[in-house]
Amino acid sequence: MTSVTDDLKLAADFPQATVEDWRKLVDGVLKGAPFEKLVGKTYDGLKIDPLYPRAKGVAPVMGRPAAAPWQIVQRIDHPDAALANAQALQDLENGATGLALVFAGANGARGFGLEPSAKAVAKLLKDVHLDAGIGIELEIGPQSRMAAIHVAEFVKSNGLDPAACNIRFGLDPLAASAVWGHSPYTWDEIAPAVTGAIKGLAALGFKGPFASADGRVIHDAGGSEVQELAFVLACGVAYLRAIEGAGIALEAARGMVYARLAADADQFLTMAKFRALRLLWARIETSCGLTPQPLFIAADTAWRMLTQRDPYVNMLRATIATFAAGLAGANAITVLPHTLALGLPDPFARRVARNTQLLLLEESNLGKVSDPAAGAGGIETLTAQLCDAAWALFQQSETTGGAFAALQQDLFQSKVSATRKARDANIAKRRDVLTGASEFPNLHERETAVLTATPIALAPYGEQKYKFEALPPIRLAEPFEALRDKSDAALKARGSRPKVFLANLGTPADFTARATFAKSFFEAGGIEAMGNEGFADPVSLAAAFKASGAELACLCSSDKVYADQAEPAAKALQMAGGRHIFLAGRPTEAEAVLRAAGVTGFVFAGGDALATLQDAYRRMEQA
Repeated sequence: MTSVTDDLKLAADFPQATVEDWRKLVDGVLKGAPFEKLVGKTYDGLKIDPLYPRAKGVAPVMGRPAAAPWQIVQRIDHPDAALANAQALQDLENGATGLALVFAGANGARGFGLEPSAKAVAKLLKDVHLDAGIGIELEIGPQSRMAAIHVAEFVKSNGLDPAACNIRFGLDPLAASAVWGHSPYTWDEIAPAVTGAIKGLAALGFKGPFASADGRVIHDAGGSEVQELAFVLACGVAYLRAIEGAGIALEAARGMVYARLAADADQFLTMAKFRALRLLWARIETSCGLTPQPLFIAADTAWRMLTQRDPYVNMLRATIATFAAGLAGANAITVLPHTLALGLPDPFARRVARNTQLLLLEESNLGKVSDPAAGAGGIETLTAQLCDAAWALFQQSETTGGAFAALQQDLFQSKVSATRKARDANIAKRRDVLTGASEFPNLHERETAVLTATPIALAPYGEQKYKFEALPPIRLAEPFEALRDKSDAALKARGSRPKVFLANLGTPADFTARATFAKSFFEAGGIEAMGNEGFADPVSLAAAFKASGAELACLCSSDKVYADQAEPAAKALQMAGGRHIFLAGRPTEAEAVLRAAGVTGFVFAGGDALATLQDAYRRMEQA
């Protein structure tokens, strides 16, 4: 018999609770449904049980030094170098301990980014004390690769000691190739250019790290945790091999590579992912004959979880993501401002992003604990599962010839594509909820302020000589946002949104639950729901619908009321001009009768909401 309360002294005066006792209570609630109904699965197929015993005999995963805070990194991406400089100084004066200099053409530029010229870099870094202990992260792409050299030249020309400057140079042509889906060069040609730049920077006295293994590429494209981890390992090992092959000892080479991961609002998976990467990298170092040292991991809150609609919910998502990454040992965290999906964030959005971290560090003191997930059965199990699955995929990439060869053979792309397809289906059915976009929409939200700026124009980089499937970034809310855009266009053109009349039958006790569901369902697609106090007969229902001017109608009530009134109500709505009549609830054995009476569709939890809403627009456009 396994006890849930083993060694828990606070529970000493209570009867011992066992897993068997818990299972009996659960079975009573399930009422004959299989227990597997409570077992979740990740997109990698990893099982998540509803209850875990405490994991014993485990040690904390080594990450940041004990009681050390992570770097509070703030994005600097304004195309105007002078304005970017003002942003950087304001951030540093108000609590930021690091800056992410995002140059145009970088994977994370999101349509904007800094000008990668020497003049712009000098203007950007004016009065920024690079040797005062702040962290600097460069986000560059092949088109902006010279920015790294310009930053190094700025340090030297200003008489600063390169070794006193904490700069992560972000060299990562593998990530750029993955995003673009092409490369003008083979890996045998790319590697010497990367190692040449690294050796040159190291010779100047910079400590690095220099090369970035960027898992955000996979996450941005809709991939899974296992795929993200395996890609980081494949790229990290590719850079390690290249650096060692250029004549740098492996002991020194490992400190020249660091990792980037995305942190999202799935708290436990995010924590397990960061912990797993540390364990996996330690395994690589051990395989190389090295004594493992903690890998530097920089985190960004996830791009793909940002929504344009009700962007304030992005603050909550970012807080959860930061919490998870911080507790899992991230060395540096960048919070994407909540309005980034709409454009360049204004001072308020930047302040919120910065203060999200300050509150968690200074008020909640999260930096003072080291790996609090150690020993938690669920997270330990998930960490181990991620390690096993990611290592297997990493080995697959190694058998192809390494990271670049794996991209050429579409190893990562095919797996990301399958995961994204499954993810898209769950989003369409609202199983994966996007608050403010697919659930709980607000059609009356105010316009959100962003800055006006002209992006930097960059010339194309090289010939598309070696082509493969691309991994472009996506945002999960985009399909629902496209419908909201249609609604906004209609509002602007004719002064009103498309409308659905909630044909409520019976008393509020009969229809409130389904009317509430239907309102959220339709408004997620920008179709405004017109509520009412309910109707006792089909005649008054039909008259109210006709007077509303709504293009759509949706019957809402209980199954009991439907049995008596749904058919005549649908006929009455059809007679009143209703061409597109929905019913809130699952199709039953009466589906054929209801469709014959005029019902054209059903809305219910678990149904394909996106397809239903898209069909509703098509029907309205054809009317």
